[in-house]
Amino acid sequence: MAGAGPLMGGYQGAARGRGVVAAGWRLCLAHRFPQPRRPYGAGDVPLRDVLRHVGLALRYFRWWYKKTCIEKKSAFIDLLCAVPLQQIYGCPLGGIGGGTITRGWRGEFCRWQLNPGKYHYGTVIADQFTVCLRRKGQTVYQQVLSVEKPSKLHGWNWGYCGHYAFYHALYPRAWMVYELPGQNVVLTCRQVSPVIPHDYKDSSLPVAVFIWEVENGNEEPVEVSIMFSMQNGTGTKADKSGGHWNEPFALQEGGERVAGVLLHHCTPTNPFTFAVAAREKAGTVVTHLTAFDPAGSGRDVWQDLLQDGKLESPSGRSSVTAKGKETAAAVCATCMVPGRGHRTLELALAWDMPRVHFGSKEKLHLRRYTRFFGSDGDAAPALARYALAHYEEWERKIDAWQKPVLENSQLPCWYKSALFNELYFMTDGGTVWLELPHDCLPQELQTPGVASLSHLLPVLREYGRFAYLEAVTVINEDVEPRQYLMSGQTAQVKLKNVVPHDIGDPDDEPWQRVNAYLIHDTANWKDLNLKFVLQVYRDYYLTHDAPYLRDMWPVCQAVMESELRFDTDNDGLIENGGFADQTYDAWVVNGASAYCGGLWLAAVRVMCEMAEVLGDKETQQKYSGILQKGKEAFERLLWNGKYYNYDSSGSDTSSSIMSDQCAGQWFLGACGLDQGELEVFPKSHVVSALQTIFEKNVMGFAGGTMGAVNGMRPSGVPDTSSVQSSEVWIGVVYALAATMIQEGMVQEGFHTAEGCYRTVWEQLGMAFQTPEAYCEKKVYRSLAYMRPLSIWSMQLALESRAGQAPYAPPAPSSPVPGGSEQSNGDNLGPVASAGSQGPCPVPSSL
Repeated sequence: MAGAGPLMGGYQGAARGRGVVAAGWRLCLAHRFPQPRRPYGAGDVPLRDVLRHVGLALRYFRWWYKKTCIEKKSAFIDLLCAVPLQQIYGCPLGGIGGGTITRGWRGEFCRWQLNPGKYHYGTVIADQFTVCLRRKGQTVYQQVLSVEKPSKLHGWNWGYCGHYAFYHALYPRAWMVYELPGQNVVLTCRQVSPVIPHDYKDSSLPVAVFIWEVENGNEEPVEVSIMFSMQNGTGTKADKSGGHWNEPFALQEGGERVAGVLLHHCTPTNPFTFAVAAREKAGTVVTHLTAFDPAGSGRDVWQDLLQDGKLESPSGRSSVTAKGKETAAAVCATCMVPGRGHRTLELALAWDMPRVHFGSKEKLHLRRYTRFFGSDGDAAPALARYALAHYEEWERKIDAWQKPVLENSQLPCWYKSALFNELYFMTDGGTVWLELPHDCLPQELQTPGVASLSHLLPVLREYGRFAYLEAVTVINEDVEPRQYLMSGQTAQVKLKNVVPHDIGDPDDEPWQRVNAYLIHDTANWKDLNLKFVLQVYRDYYLTHDAPYLRDMWPVCQAVMESELRFDTDNDGLIENGGFADQTYDAWVVNGASAYCGGLWLAAVRVMCEMAEVLGDKETQQKYSGILQKGKEAFERLLWNGKYYNYDSSGSDTSSSIMSDQCAGQWFLGACGLDQGELEVFPKSHVVSALQTIFEKNVMGFAGGTMGAVNGMRPSGVPDTSSVQSSEVWIGVVYALAATMIQEGMVQEGFHTAEGCYRTVWEQLGMAFQTPEAYCEKKVYRSLAYMRPLSIWSMQLALESRAGQAPYAPPAPSSPVPGGSEQSNGDNLGPVASAGSQGPCPVPSSL
């Protein structure tokens, strides 16, 4: 397929598939990525750092041992057993907050995030699609559509030739195209998940639809069957715990029938039910097999399908599994495809885990979709039927949302792929969307000495935990003492009026106990409060939601008052404390700094703007005075004629060129506060700094092909004073590219971002698991990270330059699911909350 992309070299077929969009991430199923990189681990720590941080190492190992060996829980920062890279992942299935299942680019079901915030990385080999072709009453071809050759189910015909198939992803959809060798039949499987702008019902649903387009290139008709087999479970030891069972189901509505099998996974905690279903309509027959042994040879299943292209369809429920045994089921859809004709078979997968506990099991939570489908655990059939009935409407809405970007010929193809595919994290980032408990009391939203937030209860009840609850975690405190690993000092877990690093560990009780991160005491970090304030104003600027701004104003005032303590010399500029007291939590900074100082001035500027909007003249006057002093100090202490120094300490690395030095300007540009008399940083200085970064950190690093290294010495070599200074942070690079676009450096911005996309998605095989960081060689750190969502700030910058309205919500005061778009400084994972490398704006139409 000429011009199909760098990962299609092995494709030997001629089929292009049916309805496959042009833009996206495409690769041949026979493609093999180079030798995978390894995760950054304890062995990669330089000797100088080992000697410098012996105490940290001992404290970390004690914590790790207690967490993993005594408490039997996962260490969310794991330098000893980090998640290894598997170059297999594709577009995840499911909507927002109901759990996700990742289907790999070779067709495998291989990453499971059903229990909130917890992942299981493993391929369940029984979860497959199989095709059967029959002509003149005889089966002529039967094949598992998998390139694998497993030891289980060896009675099935495995080993499909990957050279005759390709995968294409443009989130939230994906396509798999199979050219069946010697049969002149092409199958296109289109995978659809309900991630739909402005639709807060359907976007919460734990479902996916598989639409099989069958094209018959022969003169004679062919009967085609697609069998969807599924194991009861996710491939963990719980699959063998016993007590699981399956049963057939059918729902009739109007002239159509949906039929399939329910797989009840009956664990003591967070039980769930799978529904594997197909739509039965005129010309389509649906059959099923209620249960089979996925650990056996599978010959009975294979022969059943081979005999007549259908399954046995026994009635009644299966027996309950004994301990140590597994069970699986299959659903088959069959139709006749005329010569030179085309037909469609529609199958669906739903999973119903309505009532969930986090690791501590202290509180019962209901998922968002239970509002529409109930919380009794019997919704799987209705979910499957609903998905099959509504997926065409979903696709129309998805097409309308993506069309302006996809049809813009001025945008490069890689960018279109990156823009939408990085959105996978919206659902697969451990995302949970929970209902606010019905018994939540107003006093739970109130802290002594702080204005009550009880008036937010209606909003919280309408939008759930994704709404304004972040504000509550900011003003609350947790006085429990804890030893922090870096310093060895003991301090309370959470200070009042300080933005938390995260909203808790999914192995504990998030929201109830925040700040699971314990490397540093983040109450002393300089950037988290600032980003919260900046994001509040950015969201107001994009949504024009005045009630939201009024609600957040007292919280912004509180956190800025807390931040003022870091201006130790009263020059209007905060100072860093001589340790890694910001998101770059291994990169020491001392005195005034370009990154934190720039964020501070930007936050002071938006405080002035918010005060003006809200008519608070006293606060406006206060921060206007701080801003004038701070601007002078920032330029005097950090500007060196070409760029802003890393910090003002005068150390060996204080003159390093930091790629993130214009983070404050980035926020201001996203908020329309970067022009003319509104500007905080002199325009000529910003452009000069960006040009220096492009010359040194981008083009002077890895031949200009890997994005921007975080730190570069003026001499043109990477800053190796810390592991993070010599890394590339993908989310920071996308934000840097957005800043360049804001300042008119459009080509430089696209070149900078393209290096990251091609490295992650085409060279390293890290699709749908974009890491926080990679080095020029050998290692990466923290797979599947939130920060790369910042690519949407590139789109915001482009739309702003084009004079388009970046956001047009359908109605005022409609919070977007996803809540605080905030990330953290380490791989805390699913429920990370505060400290975004923001703005990571919700897509311009979402």
